[in-house]
Amino acid sequence: VQLQASGGGLVEAGGSLRLSCAVSGFISGDYAIGWFRQAPGKEREWVSCISSSDGATYYGNSVKGRFSMTRDNTENIVYLRMDSLKPEDTAVYYCGVAPGYYAAIKTEDYAYWGQGTLVTVSS
Repeated sequence: VQLQASGGGLVEAGGSLRLSCAVSGFISGDYAIGWFRQAPGKEREWVSCISSSDGATYYGNSVKGRFSMTRDNTENIVYLRMDSLKPEDTAVYYCGVAPGYYAAIKTEDYAYWGQGTLVTVSS
């Protein structure tokens, strides 16, 4: 299983970005696809996840109401739409796959990771 994250960049506070995560390879059974982020000097933080079985989405409190996760099953791509961005959203964003989970918020539940894409929000 391979993941390719893209879409990061520099944006002003209040702006928007859409991240993409292309997933390739076979995954048996249900799984969750999640987004995490890691700011310099901080631990990796769970942002959101989506269930492969029914598309249900879940969000961390810091992004709820501003970020939205969707999926394109035909292309095996998940998106993270980020609106009303704040400087504290600045981080490297990673997507991952948690096999066997309906939803997952812990890094240790994820077996596969993409390479990360940098999001910088200027004030």
